[in-house]
Amino acid sequence: MFRDPLKNGGQGPEMIALPGGTFHMGSSDSEPGRSADEGPRHPVRIRPFAIGKTEVTFADYDAFAAATGRKPPDDQGWGRGQHPVITVSWNDATAYAEWLSEQTGQRYRLPSEAEWEYAARAGAETPFWTGDCIYTDQANYYGQADYNDCGAKTGVYRQRTVEAGSLPANAWGLHETAGNVYEWVRDCWHDDYQGAPADGNAWEEPGCARRVVRGGGWSGGPEDVRSAFRDRDAPGDAFDALGFRLARD
Repeated sequence: MFRDPLKNGGQGPEMIALPGGTFHMGSSDSEPGRSADEGPRHPVRIRPFAIGKTEVTFADYDAFAAATGRKPPDDQGWGRGQHPVITVSWNDATAYAEWLSEQTGQRYRLPSEAEWEYAARAGAETPFWTGDCIYTDQANYYGQADYNDCGAKTGVYRQRTVEAGSLPANAWGLHETAGNVYEWVRDCWHDDYQGAPADGNAWEEPGCARRVVRGGGWSGGPEDVRSAFRDRDAPGDAFDALGFRLARD
């Protein structure tokens, strides 16, 4: 784990360096709750990179907003500080990454969709990094719904974010890759993985109207916090269950 110093004082977000490797991206046809956009399941080779230990916090993002004169995003009254930043668009997230790159001399960016899933799985091929089921003491989701009758329906529904890093980390030390806030990634939305890159790069094209979000959020059911789950929003969209975490070359 490391943090890069900023030119104007302070430090960047906590990052974890991950090894490269090959994994199977997407879900199998037999995975409960899967959607057609999660296939076909395919091998992807990932180069070594670093990714945020947690989702970007208000503390980190507010420092950027203050330095650049941007309006701070709304926290819905849930708290700033170590809570994950919310109500930020894809455009906001990429602007923060560009500022952080200038401040540190390193290349910060949104992770590719493949990098995000590789990091979230942390070697697991099960629906969740926790195995075949997940519970609300492991992730922040809508716990009044079940998943494949596995016990994910605990009755707990927080109706808000929890502080970044407050729930257990996966095998690679990353917190809240399942639930809490949906996370922007770099890729344009495609309806499935036919023709997707196999080298871990983002799948982009000029003028794409929607960008991918991953990970599920506090308002989604347990099927949304599966490692293969994916959704999309317009780059200018921002709402109270949407944030991001950064990658670094």
